[in-house]
Amino acid sequence: MADKLTAARRSENMRRVKGRNTKPELIVRRIVHGMGFRYRLHGKHLPGKPDLLFTSRRAVIFVHGCYWHQHPGCSRATVPQSNVAFWTDKLARNQQRDANQIRALKAAGWKPLVIWECETKNERRLALRLRRFLDSRK
Repeated sequence: MADKLTAARRSENMRRVKGRNTKPELIVRRIVHGMGFRYRLHGKHLPGKPDLLFTSRRAVIFVHGCYWHQHPGCSRATVPQSNVAFWTDKLARNQQRDANQIRALKAAGWKPLVIWECETKNERRLALRLRRFLDSRK
């Protein structure tokens, strides 16, 4: 199936995709803050610039979009049907970069957690997962 948008419109749409302060990230931040945890945002000095940084716990949280980071088994992790070779390569590079960054963080003594965009839909389950992760890092 061909792309329904023109090349110019598709380019405009992709240009508008945000990397920070996304809706899933704001949901995670609201839940964590409501639990009483304090954090820093976008740790520039760490591999991957984690979305949330808990320095005293040596813990970081990444909030990944299911599409851009290709969440395994998720219906949102699709590959566009136009320019397939480009997108397959790009999304595979994203996954490889993510894996390298997680390895580097672990090697440096940090505990990473990846929250997927689709996991933010069930806030009660997400809150339990975040609580378990952050309480284990005292």
